[in-house]
Amino acid sequence: MSFDARLINKFALPFVFASLLLSGTAFAENLAYVDLQRAVFEVNDGKAAKARLEEMKKQRQSALDKKQEELKKLQESLEKQADFMSDDVKAKKGAEFRQKLNELQQTYATLQRELGEEEMKIQQKILGQMGEVLKAMGEEGSYTMIVRKDALLWAPSHLDITNELIRRYNTQGGGKSSSLKSKKKSKKKSKKRSKLKAKKK
Repeated sequence: MSFDARLINKFALPFVFASLLLSGTAFAENLAYVDLQRAVFEVNDGKAAKARLEEMKKQRQSALDKKQEELKKLQESLEKQADFMSDDVKAKKGAEFRQKLNELQQTYATLQRELGEEEMKIQQKILGQMGEVLKAMGEEGSYTMIVRKDALLWAPSHLDITNELIRRYNTQGGGKSSSLKSKKKSKKKSKKRSKLKAKKK
């Protein structure tokens, strides 16, 4: 996609949406928007994932802090002994220090990348499940369109269905559709009935 096309996509939707609202047509009443960023981290799955990420970060950060402290002590030791070292020893110790510093920086960069990738995986999974919930909400509410909040310049708060999305997502067990649940329930009921019939026979 070209740069100009991205600009069009970024700004066209908000203006179209705003013009529909200002027109006062019935069409505008069938529109809604959601704050997906807030929803992702406020649903139960998001809160649990955030806690796991924080624990993962805490454990990795603890190991990094330990290595950083060791490197700091090594630097202090080298500075104190510098006057008593030959040039060759200084060069060797300096190279060792720079290598350890480089390793620490690479470890930190790897940690940041892994945390970012893990967070993205979690968000993609939750967003995928939210798509199912939003589809059901759209069909049940006869919405013409449901858009993201970050695609809007302005919209009245009564069109915000984020809280309902969060409630429905949590109620439906992480985005599983109610139809799937009803199928499972019907299967359980049919199994119970068959067992009862078997006992009567």
